[in-house]
Amino acid sequence: MNEEDHRKAVRESLEVIKEAVYKGMEQRQRTLGFHCSAVAIDLLELFLHQQNCISPGKILKHDFFSSEKKALRKLPEEFPDKEKVIAMVVKLEAKRNSLCYGKRKPKKDVEEYLALFRTIQQFLETKGIKADGE
Repeated sequence: MNEEDHRKAVRESLEVIKEAVYKGMEQRQRTLGFHCSAVAIDLLELFLHQQNCISPGKILKHDFFSSEKKALRKLPEEFPDKEKVIAMVVKLEAKRNSLCYGKRKPKKDVEEYLALFRTIQQFLETKGIKADGE
């Protein structure tokens, strides 16, 4: 996917996240799980393209981050703060599956998931990758 397509996907998912929070995060857990994960992966892919760490044709999938070991195997390239980024995304993905496929979680758990997502988003912003495309 090219940069503009990533950015369009990010904007769409951020809009859906905002709507889900507005309508009630407890009732929209699956939506939040899917879209927060999608945005995190898109932003990470943009970052890795920016760093020339992966080829333009390489696609990251959320399930690459089902464990740190798998993520390291799927992303052998070196990039700044690699271990930190992978650890955060692995943690997000573990919670994603619980929100998307498990029983309803308390509001506190959903808020923690959103906070983790925002931490990843803010971290990548410090690396020059802004979710809003600016």
